[in-house]
Amino acid sequence: MFLKNAWYVAASDHEIGRRLHPCKVLGEDVVLYRKQNGAVAALEDACPHRKLPLSMGRLLDNDGVECGYHGLVFDCSGSCVKAPGMAKPAKQAVVRSYPVAERYGLVWIWMGDPDKADPDDILNVEHWGDPTWGVNRGDAMTVNCNYLYLTDNLLDPSHVSWVHQTSFGNSDIVGHPLQTQVDEDRVLVSRWMKNVEVAPFYAKFVKFSGNCDRKQHYEIRVPSHAVIKAIFTPAGTASDTEPFHPDVFLMDSYNFLTPVDESTTRYFWFQLRNFSPDDEEVSRQFARDVRHAFEEDRVVLEAVHAGMAKSPSRLNLPQDAGPLRFRQKVQALIDAERSGAPVPA
Repeated sequence: MFLKNAWYVAASDHEIGRRLHPCKVLGEDVVLYRKQNGAVAALEDACPHRKLPLSMGRLLDNDGVECGYHGLVFDCSGSCVKAPGMAKPAKQAVVRSYPVAERYGLVWIWMGDPDKADPDDILNVEHWGDPTWGVNRGDAMTVNCNYLYLTDNLLDPSHVSWVHQTSFGNSDIVGHPLQTQVDEDRVLVSRWMKNVEVAPFYAKFVKFSGNCDRKQHYEIRVPSHAVIKAIFTPAGTASDTEPFHPDVFLMDSYNFLTPVDESTTRYFWFQLRNFSPDDEEVSRQFARDVRHAFEEDRVVLEAVHAGMAKSPSRLNLPQDAGPLRFRQKVQALIDAERSGAPVPA
């Protein structure tokens, strides 16, 4: 059902402290906490004795987790180091530990083979740490739908004209053709729209007046991370690469989709922009308006999930090409992972 050998976002870094933080990732219950040295630990959230969640227990000063039922204590590796009333803990008294890493204000977790977990494989965020770019630190929400409906949505630039009429979309961009590109670890759908009206969300921030040339760049990377890039430049000055027009508006939106289970997804995001790097009011406005737009997506996608569960559709439209290619890619990777076959290109 899910690709295990991949990095997923488990939490925002500010959520994890010296307390037990339960969450569910790929259908597995996990408990996260910070050790005394500040590093994050992740354990299976179930005592092997009677399966009481360890998150209902207690975090000890020595970084051990004490079960709240019979006092078994587990260290950060998942080994039982204390079993009251027993000279030595039983061999079965062990819980799984998970590799974790911190990047970009997020806590990442690896749910598959721990020997394959390399933090260098975490998606690289261009312009992170660039003092000339502003950062909206982002937010998170729970969406009651399968994560693939979210990847469908984030590979579909056309939906903004209907779902986001007061923010990302407008009638001026309806019907412009899409281009789909499939690479080893991603699917990219994009389009340039020339001499069109600036959509409402962006009109507050662009430095020029009149119509624009606009590019929508929507890509999903394995396992389920979206990189959405927006380019707005005065009409007649379209360019994919530098040098851009001096008044170009650039926004990179990073979206991380973590399957909780088959029907629920935890959605994390942040944005970077090529202007107002130190303007907290701009960041607050970005955060407010982006969350409003993503709430519009949430309402639609939860209804889609419910409708498809009740009566699956067999109808596909031309704009479904990118989403369908990504679904095929992920399913091939899941099948290979399960069978032990070589990973398909």
